[in-house]
Amino acid sequence: MQTLYNSDSFVVVAFNVPAEGEATPTSPAPQRGGFEIVDKFSRKEIFLEGAVAHAFQQGVQALVAQGPDGDAEALQARLDEYIAGFAQWAQQPVLLH
Repeated sequence: MQTLYNSDSFVVVAFNVPAEGEATPTSPAPQRGGFEIVDKFSRKEIFLEGAVAHAFQQGVQALVAQGPDGDAEALQARLDEYIAGFAQWAQQPVLLH
């Protein structure tokens, strides 16, 4: 588990979990995982995996590659807007124990 992004609106955490299966000398152990997005305002979260997680990752990488246009706040605003598109699907309430 690794926190990738943390703003006033969202937290994005990456999960890489070894899948069941054994590593061999010619192929590493299979991995599975995804991204958890927590919307701090709605207090809901969503876990993205598979093709959706891959699309999310590609979109974030494209935004970061564009650079901050001289203003880090502008990049954060674009990232928050992009993440909000995925966070709107969040159904799971965030519970603290």
